[in-house]
Amino acid sequence: MNIESVAVFCGSKSGVNPVYAQHAAELGKLIALLNLKLVYGGGKKGLMGVIADSVLEHGGRACGVIPKVLIEWEQQHDGLSELTIVPDMHTRKKMMYDLCDVAIVMAGGFGTMDEFFEMLTWNQLKIHDKKIYILNSDGFYNYLQLHMHQVTREHLVGRQVFERKARIGEIEVEQHLPR
Repeated sequence: MNIESVAVFCGSKSGVNPVYAQHAAELGKLIALLNLKLVYGGGKKGLMGVIADSVLEHGGRACGVIPKVLIEWEQQHDGLSELTIVPDMHTRKKMMYDLCDVAIVMAGGFGTMDEFFEMLTWNQLKIHDKKIYILNSDGFYNYLQLHMHQVTREHLVGRQVFERKARIGEIEVEQHLPR
């Protein structure tokens, strides 16, 4: 599969650990240098703003998708290559999925988890087969990975849903369950 666009799901806040913003900036730079298009939530605050600014600073393309209700909450980013305002959260998620080839989940709150689990569920139901990767900055998702291990061990979810591997440029990205 040829990867041209990457959806990044992350927080509209930066959190207290500076490594989250550092990783957002590094990922943004990598996306730009690999000539990939960033697809993200369209905000200028928090980790969303950091990654978009980094992509743009390094000459890349950033496409934001923001619901009307979040324009003030997340403060829409006005310097993007593309910005689409949609009526609601469901439309935002659907459009982001449609615009991306793969997705990366970074540190974030309930909105980030909602995006991750909906996309993961759509994979499980074979609505699409887009790969999803977790950037586990400083162990942020360790407990989530343990939970994912638990649901597979209990045979509530098939293991194949979680085992994915891909190459983005020269970097191999692997998302897997702890053994």
